[in-house]
Amino acid sequence: MSTETVQNIVVAPVTTPVTVPINHGEKPEKFNGTEFKRWQQKMLFYLTTLNLAKFLYEDAPTLNENESDKQVVAAIDAWKHADFLCKNYILNGLDNTLYNVYSQIKTARELWDSLDKKYKTEDAGTKKFIVGRFLDYKMLDSKTVISQVQELQLILHEIHAEGMTLSESFQVATIIEKLPSSWKEFKNYLKHKRKEMKLEDLIVRLRIEEDNRTSEKAMWNQSIESKANVVEHNNKNKKRKHFGQEFGQGSNQDTKGGHAKRFKGKCFICDKPGHRAKDCRKRNDQGNKKTFQANISEVGTLSKDVSDINLSAIVSEVNLVGDTKEWWVDTGATRHICSDKNMFSKYNSVEHGEQLFMGNSSTARVEGKGKVILKMTSGKELTLNDVLHVPDIRKNLVSGSLLSKNGFKLVFESDKFILTKSGTYVGKGYLSNGLFKMNVM
Repeated sequence: MSTETVQNIVVAPVTTPVTVPINHGEKPEKFNGTEFKRWQQKMLFYLTTLNLAKFLYEDAPTLNENESDKQVVAAIDAWKHADFLCKNYILNGLDNTLYNVYSQIKTARELWDSLDKKYKTEDAGTKKFIVGRFLDYKMLDSKTVISQVQELQLILHEIHAEGMTLSESFQVATIIEKLPSSWKEFKNYLKHKRKEMKLEDLIVRLRIEEDNRTSEKAMWNQSIESKANVVEHNNKNKKRKHFGQEFGQGSNQDTKGGHAKRFKGKCFICDKPGHRAKDCRKRNDQGNKKTFQANISEVGTLSKDVSDINLSAIVSEVNLVGDTKEWWVDTGATRHICSDKNMFSKYNSVEHGEQLFMGNSSTARVEGKGKVILKMTSGKELTLNDVLHVPDIRKNLVSGSLLSKNGFKLVFESDKFILTKSGTYVGKGYLSNGLFKMNVM
């Protein structure tokens, strides 16, 4: 009996190149035709976690006619299976209406390219829309500046997401230019800064400026409430009397009735009792000339007893005690006045007995004259010449009329003012306790 030897041929198992994990990331929401770019990025990440992302960009392997290698055939079958999974993961991420449209496509790559070609073309129109929103955006005084800057940053983020890159310098300049109208002086201040500013630095400056404005506005409202009305009690009835009527301001009419109430004070034009300056015949005889302006006092209208005093200046308001380092703009002052001798860069003593006449009918001695240099918060220096040294005065005053004569321009708007010269920004100030305080360092 003959024996045959059979040689067994052992074939190594074929390994598939793709492994799909069971646990994967969260599925993206279904695509309904909008926000394609966002959905595309989420789907790409999802397919990457499944090791299927490469099938979006690879073509299917082919088998030559004369080739019958089992390993190659097995690799092709494995690729087709993985591609089938990838395609259906994408289809399951589509809305039902879109699923029916794209379900007939054979491979994952064809499906991905078809979606990309259709909806990225439509997204090109959204770029123009976002740019239009950015260009048309305007900040309003009715909303906080910081909240509007954040809205503008969101639009800039959308522009970057669409692949349009804007430099940080351009973003800073755009935000400055879009500041509301009430921030005009601060806008000019930021424009004149020579050092280039980063976006974060700009936001910090805007937040500090807005906080300062809010606190100063609250202080101003509180001071108005405390001076709003004074109630005068009478035996017969109660009548309201507005603050300031004792000094010749307001009407002679009672606030409740139409009956005239006789004025008990004196007229400061003719010095006769029984009527106010606005009703003075002497004033009418002068042709109703507009000789009385806000915050400006003439020597002859303040007092009849000052003819024997050697006056060097007239000041309209010095009632409130303040910091000796602070400076206040007074349109009624005829001279610059300083109470602190140490602030003078040049100083000459005065021995002529000159006196300062103030709006409360008191006088103060002038002890010297000189030059004071004020360093503004804008970085500019304001030089005041021929400043009077009056130790008894309670506020350092800058004469608005002298600034105007020397070519400076003071623009008062709401509760602030801007100081410029020949179109160049010099400094600013804010209303505080009824007077305008300069922003000095």
